[in-house]
Amino acid sequence: MEIKEVLNLARMPSILMLGVVYVAYVLIGGVIFWKLEGELSRTDISQILNNKQRLFKTYTCLNQEGLQDVAQMVQAASKAGLSLKGNYTTEGFWKFTSSAVFAATVVTTIGYGNMSPSSTAGQIFCVFFALFGIPLNVVVLNRVGKYMLAIERNISDFLQEKTGRKKCTRFFVHLISYICGAVLFFVVPMIVFQLHEGWTYSQAIYYCFITLSTIGFGDFVADNNPDRSYPDWYSVLMASWIFFGLAWLALVINHSIDILERLNTHFRQRWCHEPQEESGSGNDNNPETQVEDVDGLKKPPETQ
Repeated sequence: MEIKEVLNLARMPSILMLGVVYVAYVLIGGVIFWKLEGELSRTDISQILNNKQRLFKTYTCLNQEGLQDVAQMVQAASKAGLSLKGNYTTEGFWKFTSSAVFAATVVTTIGYGNMSPSSTAGQIFCVFFALFGIPLNVVVLNRVGKYMLAIERNISDFLQEKTGRKKCTRFFVHLISYICGAVLFFVVPMIVFQLHEGWTYSQAIYYCFITLSTIGFGDFVADNNPDRSYPDWYSVLMASWIFFGLAWLALVINHSIDILERLNTHFRQRWCHEPQEESGSGNDNNPETQVEDVDGLKKPPETQ
């Protein structure tokens, strides 16, 4: 058996362990969601059935078919962005600002689901728009994230020259960067959404993370309530927050991935007795070393 095959067999326990951890993590999450939301869901369903019976008793002329018509009308009005509280008409969802935000949610793959194209031409255009827009968005966000990391490294190098402490300086620069990013992309938007959307602080912070992580459930969507009037700058601010927030959170996730890979390498070397990798080979996936690949950021060699 060749040496390469032996090394591949040595990695198998590590891969299996990682797969078991992943499956266990998903299953534990499913159990917790089931326990937290399952009982509440059953209560909500019984409440809805009671409200349905009370509705039939209150409006005796309304039958099952009429209730379905009302539900379809409410659903159509909600999708169009029209208010049911008054007899006035609005522009609905498809005005310029909200359409631009929708385009941003398409290329970032957030996909709230609160609005979607209904015409054949709009659906076909959405396919091609996403086909070219999603890779473009990944490239741009990756470049912006690298520039953010480059600024962070330059500050760290400057402070390191002044203090002479490499590890402590880098740790505190990372910590301050994370705190500033959390304030800028989570705390400040949380306050803005609480004021303009009427959400609680927990709902606002939940919406911030679900959006910036591109999970996009769609249960909470900003600039979406037809009964509220939003200022003109609100959609522009929201689109800017989504773009830069995605870049910052992707950078944080890359750091987390690097930490997990380092832990995986450490446990693999300890349990599988694999030879330690050379220090130069393990830095290829480190996001800090990738900054040097950005155009214009790599320092030219010194000439004597």
